[in-house]
Amino acid sequence: MQIVIVLLSAAGIVAVDQILKAVMLSWLAPIGRYEVIPGFFSLVYVENRGAAFGILQNRQWLFALLTVAVCIVIIAALVRYRHHDGFSWAACALILGGGIGNVIDRLVRQFVVDYLSFSIFPPVFNFADICVVAGAVCFLVHVLRRDRKEAAEPRAEA
Repeated sequence: MQIVIVLLSAAGIVAVDQILKAVMLSWLAPIGRYEVIPGFFSLVYVENRGAAFGILQNRQWLFALLTVAVCIVIIAALVRYRHHDGFSWAACALILGGGIGNVIDRLVRQFVVDYLSFSIFPPVFNFADICVVAGAVCFLVHVLRRDRKEAAEPRAEA
């Protein structure tokens, strides 16, 4: 049942991401920039043809293939991994949803639509990016908690 919830959550993330990107394409692209909180937060239309923060430009198929490979590994982990907790389930949903949202852009548009810009963090990013990063943090918390739990368990003597 948890696997179904994770997959539905990932699908919801993809839907929200694609709706936000469609709004940015129709509303923000023509104007380019909209100041939400002057000097701090803006919506800025950017066509990212690279990886995170615009590095490695114009390698859409490479990034799409890597993302699909990661998604396959995550789906396999959903089924095969036996030590899930809330953090690992959340990590799977967030990384799958964010990854699929951005891979759709890469395959359909040949670029990822980015639009969130904070003055304290120069790169422009999107909702899917936030989900992938939050998923990575959840995964890290899961691993650290699991390591702590295993270290606290008494070892069986041979």
